[in-house]
This record gives sequence, C-alpha cells and structure tokens, in this order.
Amino acid sequence: MRSISSKSVVPHTAWLGLRRLFYAGGRPRGIGPLAAEGLREVPWQLARALRSYALGLLAVLAITVAYRHEPVVNLTTVGFTFLLAILVAAAISGLGTSLLMAVAAVAAYDYFFIPPINAWNISDPQDWVALSAFVITASVGSALSFSARRQTRMARRQREETEQLYQLSQRLLSAGDSRALSNAIPQDIAEVFGTRAAALLLAQDQMVFYSPGCSHLFDAADLKASLADRTIRVDAESKVSYVPLRLGVKVLGSIGLADTALSRETLDSLGSLVTIAIERAHAIEQVGKIEGLRESEKLKSALLDAITHEFRTPLTAMKISVTGMLSDLNFDREQCRDLLAMVDEGCDRIDQLVDEVSQMSRIESGDVQLKLSRHSVGELIDTALAESRAIGGSRPIERRSANEEVPIRADLQWASKVLLHLIMNANLYSTPEMPIVIRTETGKGLVFFHVVDRGPGIEAAEIPRIFEKFYRGKQHRCPSRAPAWACRLLEPLQRHTAAP
Repeated sequence: MRSISSKSVVPHTAWLGLRRLFYAGGRPRGIGPLAAEGLREVPWQLARALRSYALGLLAVLAITVAYRHEPVVNLTTVGFTFLLAILVAAAISGLGTSLLMAVAAVAAYDYFFIPPINAWNISDPQDWVALSAFVITASVGSALSFSARRQTRMARRQREETEQLYQLSQRLLSAGDSRALSNAIPQDIAEVFGTRAAALLLAQDQMVFYSPGCSHLFDAADLKASLADRTIRVDAESKVSYVPLRLGVKVLGSIGLADTALSRETLDSLGSLVTIAIERAHAIEQVGKIEGLRESEKLKSALLDAITHEFRTPLTAMKISVTGMLSDLNFDREQCRDLLAMVDEGCDRIDQLVDEVSQMSRIESGDVQLKLSRHSVGELIDTALAESRAIGGSRPIERRSANEEVPIRADLQWASKVLLHLIMNANLYSTPEMPIVIRTETGKGLVFFHVVDRGPGIEAAEIPRIFEKFYRGKQHRCPSRAPAWACRLLEPLQRHTAAP
C-alpha cells in the first residue's frame, strides 16, 4: 500500500491521492452500491446541517443587534423574542439547530441585556431560568414539529399507496382469463408500486410467474416455503417481502416483492386484492363452463327435437305410401310410381339428415378444419347449384351476378353448403313455381351473396329468432311434398295411422 505524506504534496494533490486510494469504480472500495449511495449523500446532509446552524446563529445575532440599538429594552420582550425564534427554528430545522440557538441566545441574553451589561454572570439564577425555558421550548417545539411532519409523511404515503392499490385493482379487473391474469400480476405490481421486481406463486399447480427479466432475484424454494406463513415475512438479507395469498383457510399462493418500501398494512391489502382478483377469475371461468354446459344441453335438446321432427316427416310419408299400396286400393301405374317416388324421396331425405347430423356434430365439437383456397364467385355458385339439382325441375333459379369472376378465398365445400341451405330454404318456404334469385355484390373488400325468394315472409314477432338454431316459424313448418291427389286419397289412412 502506497503511503502519501501531506507534507510532500500540495493539499489538492493529497486529496486526489486519498480519493484514488479509497474510491474505485465511482464508489468507495469494499462498499456496496446502496452503502455508496448513502455515502454520496453524506456531504449534502452535512452541508444542509451547517447551513441550518449558521442561519440559527445569524437569527440570534440579528435579534441581539436589533435590541442593542434600542434606547430602552424590556428584558421580557427580548426573552420572548429569543423564545419565538427558537420555537420557529425547532419547527423548521429540528432539535440540533434549536438547541444551538438556545445556548447562543442565553449567552447573548446574559452578556448584552442582563446587568451587569457586557459581562457574563452564569451563576445568576435568571440565566438558568432563561436557559431552561429556551431548552424546553426547543425540545418541545422540535418534538411537536417532528411528530407533525411524521404524521404528514405517513398520511401522504398512505394516500399514495391507496391510489396505487386502486390503480392496480383497475388493471386486475381488465385482465382476461386466470392464466393471463397470473402472467400480468407481477408486472402490474412492479409498474404500479415501483418495486424492483415481483413474483407470483400459485399453490394449485406450483407455477411461478415473474415480472420481466427478474426471475434471478427470487428463490422458488423461498416462495414455496412462504405458503405456510400466515403473516407477511421480510427476508432482511435478500430484501424480499413475501405476502401469503389466503382466502379463509384456503391457500391460493404467495407474492414476492424485491426492494419495496411498502408498509405492512399496504402489503396485507395488496395480498387481499390479488387473492380476490385470482378467485374472481376462477369464478368467472367456472361460470363460463357452467354456461357452456347449459348451452350444450340446450343445443342437444334442440338438435334432438329437430332431428325427431325431420325424421318423422319423411317416415310418415313413407309409412302412408307403403300402407296405401298394401291396402289393395285401386292405384293405376302412374299413382303407384308417385307413391314409390315419395318413398324414394323419403329415403334420400333420411340419408341427407344423417349426413347433416354428422356434420353438425363435427362443427359443434370444433373438429372442422377449414381449407381455404382461391376460388371465384361463379365457381361457388356453380357448386351450390350442382348439389341442388332437384330444385331446378320444380322452379327456375335466376343468376343475377355481374361479378362472378371476382376471386374469393374460401373453403369451397363448406361455403357451398351454406349457399345450398339458403337455396333449399327458399325452395321450401316460398310460393311454388316462383323463381329463386341469386345475386352478389361487392363492397369493403367483401362479397355479399343474396338468395331472394317470393314467399309469405316472416312474422314480425319471429324476426329476432331468425338465427336461433333449429327454429322454424309457426306458419312454415312441415311443408307437404305429396301430390294433392295422394293427400286426399290417403287422408283416412293418415288419420288411422296417427290414431292411438
């Protein structure tokens, strides 16, 4: 270690040598960053203290000079003036400055104002009374001032922490599902409260979530050990606070906060807030699952009713046709062909219904994977019309599309099924022999398909239920496909079949 003698160097050079000796990397050797930060504050604190002492002595000097120039001076007035100055100093600067002013004021009071003038007489009881009054005033004033400032700081801190808790609650309420909430909690805590880092441990699946880039500041074992704590625990060595998340006797997890200055009350409130937010997210997910199950049951019931009804219609027609042919009624060849056509159509309809039920099951379970590719508007219409060949003989279908070459990106199989269902519905529920019009238009980067028919329309009360699954209007249920002569001829058989 190199020795430096102050006799052989100028003062400035000696100071630079001492600075190089004790400082390295911007802070004193062997001292951590936090301690170095405290040491850097020492000169400023010393300068503020010296300035406060100097101002206190100047105040005593100013009072002394002011009253010394007065021809007649009242000792009581001088004493109260010193007392008032000491009280003001105690309220503003604290105990040290006020005690120094008390000693200086007693010396000036005794030397310049208490006879014999310009002489100290410390043994005089009047001096001790003045000194006691000044010291008591300095002590009481500084204590009251310190208490008031501390309460003000505590109130301001509580207000700030309350505002931070409110801000955090707003962020937690805006989170989505429980997993997104768990990912957001550490980052939100670190940003709102200005802590160095935060971590969240969930007891259910033992997963740990960290604020960005701060996983190295926490020990997962300490977080897991904090699950057994019933109160807040602060690790003095690592400066990490552990807050348990409890809801009654149920342990949800724990929170870790690094380098935080939050009060224990605020940490407790933070734990309660995070606990409620996590439990709320779980409750919302449970409600969603229950609603999903309820909707699934409703859908299954509606699907079963629709299937039952759809199967009953072709089965009834087939039953009536076969029963009529077996009843030895006098049918000519054409009538027998019509009845057999009804049976064939019923079989096709049942086969189609089975296929549609299978497709609906795949759609509802999410097993359908759309294969999007490039097609044209005309190609989609041609595919849908090719699947609806049976309609073409019963009524005309008009195409009024001026942009059939416009390219679209779609799954041709499923898109054509959607258009086919619209065409089939128009055929079922519109006036017979009236044309069905298919037209398209483009706008805002989209292609709109319109299937227009000329039917009785939909009642106003049923319009809100248009998109309800499997719903049919009261006036448009069970359309009959049987020939008129067959309906009249087989009506007695139909009543006989329907009779219990």
